[in-house]
Amino acid sequence: MERIKEDLVKLLNDALKLEHAARMQYLSHAERIKGVTAEPIIGRLREIASDEEKHEGKFRRLIGDYLGGMPAMETAETHNAATTSAILQVNLRDEKTAIGFYQTIYKKVMDNKAALPYEFETLEHELRHIIIDEEEHVAELNVLLGK
Repeated sequence: MERIKEDLVKLLNDALKLEHAARMQYLSHAERIKGVTAEPIIGRLREIASDEEKHEGKFRRLIGDYLGGMPAMETAETHNAATTSAILQVNLRDEKTAIGFYQTIYKKVMDNKAALPYEFETLEHELRHIIIDEEEHVAELNVLLGK
């Protein structure tokens, strides 16, 4: 049982690092958007950054309160872009990468339900909702890209 918790702490800390980076990236990218159509895109990027900050809090709580670990303070790699289209594309790619990784963590939780008698429902619930939020970000970025 302790091994699965250790594995989940590592995975969730990697997810936390992704969320740290995503929030910074969205906020920085929002400052690069210029032009007549900039305002709604800036607003959406800032709103997504706020969602990512909420995910950070959820991951910290899962790591610390539920699994007894220490939440990471580092960030994953960020990706710069110069044009509005490139900004939307790089964030779309990063959202899809995050979804794939979070689905891997979700599967690990599901496969180890018996080893998590006092954590399972919360882990499952929070991870599922974070994945749903990230899927919403993919849909919104696709709309902004005209897809």
